[in-house]
Amino acid sequence: MTSEKHMNSNPWLSFSGPNLGYVLDKYEKFLKDKNSVDPHDRYFFENYGRPNVNEFETAPKPERVMDQSINIEHVVSTVRLVENIRTYGHLLARINPLFGVNNIHSLPSFLNLEEFNLTIEDLQVIPAHYIWKDAPNFLTSAYDVVTYLKEKYSSTLAYEFNHVYEQEEREWLTNMVEQDHLRLSLSDNDKVQLLERLTEIEEFERFLHKSFVGQKRFSIEGLDMLVPILDRLIGIGVNEGCKNVILGMAHRGRLNVLAHVLGKPYHKIFSEFVHSPNKEMIPSEGSKGINFGWTGDVKYHLGANRTIADKGSTEVKVTLMNNPSHLEFIGPVVEGYTRAAQEELDQKGHSHQYIQKSFAVLIHGDAAFPGEGVVAETLNLSRLKGYETGGTIHIIANNQLGFTTDPMDARSTKYASDLAKGFEIPIVHVNSDDPEACLQAAELAYQYRKIFHKDFLINLIGYRCFGHNEIDDPMTTQPLLYKKIQQHPTVQSIYAKVCEEAGLITQNAIQDMKNTLHDQFQRIYADIKSKDKEKNFERLDILPAKLPEINTAIPLKTLQALNGELMDWPKSFHPYPKLERILTRRMRALSEQGVVDWGLAESLAFASILKDGRSIRFTGQDVGRGTFAHRHVVLKDSENGETYIPLQHLNEATGSFQIFNSPLSETAVLGFEYGYDVFAPQTLVIWEAQFGDFANVAQVIFDQFIAAGRAKWGQKSGLVMLLPHGYEGQGPEHSSARLERYLQLAAENNWTVANVTSSSQYFHVLRRQALIKGHESVRPLVIMTPKSLLRHAKAASKIEKFSEGGFQPVLEPDDASDSIDQVERLVLCSGKMAIDLETEREKIKKECVWLRIIRIEELYPFPAEEIEHLISRYPNLRELVWVQEEPKNMGAWQYIAPYLRECAPHHMDLKYIGRPRRSSPASGEPDIHKREQRRIIVEALKQSK
Repeated sequence: MTSEKHMNSNPWLSFSGPNLGYVLDKYEKFLKDKNSVDPHDRYFFENYGRPNVNEFETAPKPERVMDQSINIEHVVSTVRLVENIRTYGHLLARINPLFGVNNIHSLPSFLNLEEFNLTIEDLQVIPAHYIWKDAPNFLTSAYDVVTYLKEKYSSTLAYEFNHVYEQEEREWLTNMVEQDHLRLSLSDNDKVQLLERLTEIEEFERFLHKSFVGQKRFSIEGLDMLVPILDRLIGIGVNEGCKNVILGMAHRGRLNVLAHVLGKPYHKIFSEFVHSPNKEMIPSEGSKGINFGWTGDVKYHLGANRTIADKGSTEVKVTLMNNPSHLEFIGPVVEGYTRAAQEELDQKGHSHQYIQKSFAVLIHGDAAFPGEGVVAETLNLSRLKGYETGGTIHIIANNQLGFTTDPMDARSTKYASDLAKGFEIPIVHVNSDDPEACLQAAELAYQYRKIFHKDFLINLIGYRCFGHNEIDDPMTTQPLLYKKIQQHPTVQSIYAKVCEEAGLITQNAIQDMKNTLHDQFQRIYADIKSKDKEKNFERLDILPAKLPEINTAIPLKTLQALNGELMDWPKSFHPYPKLERILTRRMRALSEQGVVDWGLAESLAFASILKDGRSIRFTGQDVGRGTFAHRHVVLKDSENGETYIPLQHLNEATGSFQIFNSPLSETAVLGFEYGYDVFAPQTLVIWEAQFGDFANVAQVIFDQFIAAGRAKWGQKSGLVMLLPHGYEGQGPEHSSARLERYLQLAAENNWTVANVTSSSQYFHVLRRQALIKGHESVRPLVIMTPKSLLRHAKAASKIEKFSEGGFQPVLEPDDASDSIDQVERLVLCSGKMAIDLETEREKIKKECVWLRIIRIEELYPFPAEEIEHLISRYPNLRELVWVQEEPKNMGAWQYIAPYLRECAPHHMDLKYIGRPRRSSPASGEPDIHKREQRRIIVEALKQSK
């Protein structure tokens, strides 16, 4: 508007012609909500009031002079109508294949001519350029503009991007829609190929339905265009030089995507049906499928890989990630996998990310997208520097129903896609019965991602041909809807008619196409039944309990050199003085008499791993400093706030080091790190919980992916999870990392669970984990890390512990060889409890020659051999005692008791000392905590009569 220097004169005098509509429209918004216009405009409206029409008419005339016969108020009203069409045109769109117009109940008043006191005749006399400055030349009147824009914004494609704040993006999106840039140039051959694709999709589902009655497949029917959309996105990616396309989806339509997008052979899919138990044997959705319970997963959870070569022989890998029934939890896993595919990690410093190397497509359910909170967590990662992937293309496979739940009971928003608005993600709604419109949506999504490197969402609106699964009868819960669906033609038949009417194909040729497919399917099915009527399943090899022998010690001189580099920052860098004093003390830690605390041991482990040529990615809430101010891997200049990370500047490092403070999320972040780790098997990927208790928010990721991923899908991971654990009187949510949960999930050597008590043990277990990355024996590592022990003298280790030996699953005290014959009780424990007991025992050491405290550092796999050998060393041993901080129904007791009984001689007593069974993990009263902790220690060190 008019600049402030003119405020002493009437600002409206500089306006004339069609600008009047713009200014008056602004003023109308101002009257409704002062904050809806920018402060500069608000200043003039507050000081000069409503713009006066007469003043406009006497103002200097522009090049185009407004016809005096044109009603100014009609111009203003038309401008407002046009803006409403752009913003709310989707409410009139024909995006619902079952009901036609989107808003089936009433026409929104703000899109109605009568609401603006306009008639068609009024619009016909207003020139197009009065309403739309850049109107195409073939639009001559305001009526043409309104008609044209209604068709653009209210057809089988509809758009929502008014919530996108960046003006450049909004202008680009508007231009793409309004200037006809979305028009597809499909040749006649392209259209016939599209019809052939739809025929393949439909006939495949029909064959499964008839041949495998009563077996679940979660049919794609009603959303068939999902496959051509994926074809289009992948095809563009191949032409653009992409190296990886990563897909994530739940089970709806998965078999069809596996067959036609991933190229999984029909005979493999049919074979999985032949060998599946029928519905009488296993009626629940979680059926054992082809695996009969020993391992693996049902066929509609499985993933696949496919390599596609373009005309230039460039190979593109397409991956559909394995997914459990927890529908949307694959989202962050896919994002992490994609990020890893984009990065080059073979040099020191920060990794280099190339977002054009790979992109992700996430396919959501319409009930799951707004219903499962992990979706919002994942969307929040999209623009964070530690997690961004250059934009994800989201597709809601919208069948307008969640199992038996109607949308009105499933969400509080009009559209399933509305959650995305909060993250400024453009949305296009498209009718799944219009194949060419669906491909236009895919084109727009890809181009937006390519240009702006941000997420885009396609709301593919269709229906579900059958029930939630093919056993379920939907007529019991949605009878009217399913009467309509049963009468509705399939998209294949709709598009076949379009192609036939255009003279591209005959009805006989279409029928021949169907017959050929059916015959092909029938031959494959008959061959499977004749060759393999009863399949024998072999059990997968279980990983060995013991990892290969690995030397994790580092020569003292090497450690000293690495420590010197960790303390070496540029002269121009100004650390916080207090922190500088703390870090400087670490220089003395590696002297002959020095001891190494937890934080330094970790930094030395990281430095040595980088020197060995491995890369490291480390994330979690507050990991740069460390929740307990013990790490300080990321340094900030106290004068200018700039960042310096010594681990990115080591002279001999050949691996990259990345560390990111994560958002306040456990589920999405841990899923992301798991996905990253799966793609980057040579990289040590670490996630740290702020407190170990908070990891329970991510329990689905632990249960369905990390603990079970190898058994279900053969998917290897070496992810490290650091879970701060220990009872210090901080209450129920800051004490227990719920160790019992990880031990309960432990089987088949699926991971390592450790509760280490010294800095050297931590050093060696990290190095061991890094060195097994990429090996067949790799597995995840769960570590209960300390809080109060981070600075405890007894948790610090002498320097020789780092330059000699390695990780020990069981630790005896240094004086274990003294008075062996007098030992009657072995106290076994882990973690902080061991330090508390040792500290108290030292006070009464002379009276405690009858007792030894044994630390079990690796709880799973259980070190039975080491414990049996240790017990055999004490000839007069009478009792074994397990001591823990946690309540009896928590911690390690229920897991470890059977193992200890097997290790103990038959006459030996096994006793539990700890807190009683409780519903809450810890007391909220510090005094009660101290008394209870004291009781445990006294009882453990008290000699039996």
